[in-house]
Amino acid sequence: MLKTLAGGTLTATMKGGKLMLTDEKGGMGPVTQADVMQSNGVIHVIDTVVMSN
Repeated sequence: MLKTLAGGTLTATMKGGKLMLTDEKGGMGPVTQADVMQSNGVIHVIDTVVMSN
C-alpha cells in the first residue's frame, strides 16, 4: 500500500512479471520505468492515469 500526496492509497502488486499500481477505484496501470532520478526525488513512470480519491 502506498500513500499519495493527495491522501489516497495505491496498491502495488505483481502481475505477469510486471509491477502494477491499482487506485482506490480499481484502475490499474503497469510501471513502465522505475527509479527515474529527479532534482526533487525519484519517480516511477506508469502508462495509465490512476486516481487517488
